[in-house]
Amino acid sequence: MSNKIAVIGLGYVGLPLAHAFSSKYKVVGFDIYQTRIDELKAGVDRTLELSSEQVNEAISNGMEFTNQLEDIADCNIYIVTVPTPIDKHKKPDLTPLLKASESIGKVLKKDDIVIYESTVYPGATEEDCVPVLEKFSGLKFNQDFYCGYSPERINPGDKEHTVTKILKVTSGSTPEIGEIVNELYASIITAGTHLAPSIKVAEAAKVIENSQRDINIAFVNELSMIFGKLGIDTNDVLEAAGTKWNFLPFRPGLVGGHCIGVDPYYLTHKAQEIGYNPEIILAGRRLNDNMGIFVANQVIKLMIKQGKKIEGAKVLVLGITFKENCPDIRNSRVIDVIRELEDFGCSVDVSDYWADKDEVQREYNIELKKDTQIDIESYDAIVLAVAHDEYKNLDLKVSDQVVFDIKSVLDRADGRL
Repeated sequence: MSNKIAVIGLGYVGLPLAHAFSSKYKVVGFDIYQTRIDELKAGVDRTLELSSEQVNEAISNGMEFTNQLEDIADCNIYIVTVPTPIDKHKKPDLTPLLKASESIGKVLKKDDIVIYESTVYPGATEEDCVPVLEKFSGLKFNQDFYCGYSPERINPGDKEHTVTKILKVTSGSTPEIGEIVNELYASIITAGTHLAPSIKVAEAAKVIENSQRDINIAFVNELSMIFGKLGIDTNDVLEAAGTKWNFLPFRPGLVGGHCIGVDPYYLTHKAQEIGYNPEIILAGRRLNDNMGIFVANQVIKLMIKQGKKIEGAKVLVLGITFKENCPDIRNSRVIDVIRELEDFGCSVDVSDYWADKDEVQREYNIELKKDTQIDIESYDAIVLAVAHDEYKNLDLKVSDQVVFDIKSVLDRADGRL
């Protein structure tokens, strides 16, 4: 039987994956948002992960976009790529994942395979998602239908390490299904695949990838605090230490986004559930979560040293996306810098070349300033928060203005991490 694939969730992960599969298989892209479907049908990807040419290429390959369940009822492989966020208490929110499982359950048939790509804690696929699939399909797991887990490794905004060029971890609910899932991905992933022995192993592998990065960034963030008090430039130290062959090249900064700033909480949640209190992971999270406040305080200190009145001071923040050259604003920690500066009484303007103005307004209640509206010399302080290419060559230093460079990309700055 030839495979017909439904990709559930057409965001930063799902759309590039669907595009890759469309070169060899019949693919239907499913998303609950009508606006997203309409844009894709018109060849527009607002995430900028795919060009219009690539979206239209997928369409010409026969790929369909829909938000109607009946349009995916004849598929035999379902790949779930919906978000897995945390709630305000920093607890895993599986709502999108369970809703997607419910929808699939309504159209699931005998011998179908459901593959999850969303980042979860070990056990979530079989303990949380499978019961929903069974409930709404009336089918029995590993008898009537099967599951797989192949964690996404998309790096938003990265045009070099695209989906087919990143080695893929795969797994299945039985050894036979594992082989089928592995062969499916191997048919499009040029970088190769790694078949894990179980779904839980694959889930755990994914969640520790970003937890490891989080801890390493927390370490250099703490170093930046120490070296700042010692009057030493952190980047000079890291450059010197980096001459050793096995020194890890991490740099200090704000840690946000939908992965590194979220995934560790999935692992710690599961650890606490089984009675273990993770110390190192949570310590790293606490430190990184507070970096925005630390940055704002450093900016205020520099302004005070220059004799500036803080109440009513004008501050310009450049960049609000969670990373450079990417429009994704989810879980951006730049907002922590902005709110802390506002708490000090500053009047803060925000500009960003990449972010969508309406999305920023909805998510953070901030009205982005257009470049034409900005008079650089009118600000008491400027914070370069995101290293978009458009900001790297800016000559921001004017008179007694304070410039704080979070990303250490400017030639001249009064302060940096």
